[in-house]
Amino acid sequence: MRIALLEDETEQAQHIQSILSESGHHCDSFPTGQNFLGAVLHRSYDLLILDWQIPDMTGIDVLESVRAQLNWPIPVVFLTQRDSEADIVRALDAGADDYLAKPARAAELGARINALARRSNPDSEKEVLRYGPFEINTQQRVIALHGEELTLTDKDFDLTLFLFQNQGRLLTREMLLERVWGLARDINTRTVDTHMSRLRRRLGLNPENGFRIKTIYQRGYRLEAMKAQDQAFDVDEPARAAND
Repeated sequence: MRIALLEDETEQAQHIQSILSESGHHCDSFPTGQNFLGAVLHRSYDLLILDWQIPDMTGIDVLESVRAQLNWPIPVVFLTQRDSEADIVRALDAGADDYLAKPARAAELGARINALARRSNPDSEKEVLRYGPFEINTQQRVIALHGEELTLTDKDFDLTLFLFQNQGRLLTREMLLERVWGLARDINTRTVDTHMSRLRRRLGLNPENGFRIKTIYQRGYRLEAMKAQDQAFDVDEPARAAND
């Protein structure tokens, strides 16, 4: 997973990053709440780890801002020296999914993060997934629309599955290259744009079928379920910007 860590003490941050790296995760560390929020709201992360006491704001303030501004329920873990019952209750009430006291213990931190990952993506182990008129058979690697099997390449299938499993979430081009293509983030991202354009047509992602791939200008893409009012007026963000 790609994890964002809010930790202002350098040694602590390096220790936690080392634990996560040994578990196979990638972790970016940020020393202030503002830096952390700027990254989380404009990049793609799978899980957040928050300290409570940081220089410019509290971990609770950061959590509340994340929950108010991020459009999908990203898992959040508190890792802090504050371990009173009142603090734990306050963090959980504010939207945290788990709470750990420092110092971080490698095995426990890894186990809790893995448990949160499973809970945040309950469809990952299902053989057949259904999203409106779309049916995805993960074992046979087949996608059907209204019962009719679609003709897709292997990469089209992988990309479609990832989009539906992350519905409503901003996915940067770099993240899509990493997760779907297995490529480094410095590869030309036009590959993603080309596949997205083709996938819109091949999947029939339009108001009639209830889903659209929305382009988020200079950031990436988001698969959205369309509401009735959206279906009446479906304009992509770049097009809207061009008309302003």
